[in-house]
Amino acid sequence: MKGGLSRARRPMTTRPNATTVLLVEDNEMNRDMLTRRLVRRGYVVVCAHDGPEAVRMARDERPQLILMDIGLPVMDGWQVIRHLKSSPETATIPIIALTAHALAEDHARAVAEGCCDFITKPIEFERLLEAITRHGGPQATRTGPPTVQEP
Repeated sequence: MKGGLSRARRPMTTRPNATTVLLVEDNEMNRDMLTRRLVRRGYVVVCAHDGPEAVRMARDERPQLILMDIGLPVMDGWQVIRHLKSSPETATIPIIALTAHALAEDHARAVAEGCCDFITKPIEFERLLEAITRHGGPQATRTGPPTVQEP
């Protein structure tokens, strides 16, 4: 797309006092589905599709919460988490790991790396909302249809 960020990467809504979520997901279908569902629930969603973009967007956007896919290209989710947690600018942002790996060792690693929660794929959306509410501040409220931000 010429001139600016693609639609998938720029904030999807503008809503005063809404919780901003950085969704880091390389799978376009998963990214689109989660973005649409979160926006409908009143969240502002910004997206990154790989590790380096996630690091940049966490620093630039300052989201209240990060949803981090672990299986990313270029720089995997574990590397991104370590980078974010070691930087004073982003260390306090809660990160919820999203992964297809459901072993106890994966959950333990997520906690050891600094994640506040661990959600397995396929994602149960209500469970994800509970985790977001628990770790990302107040629950989003619907105050009318979301406004799509123009480029």
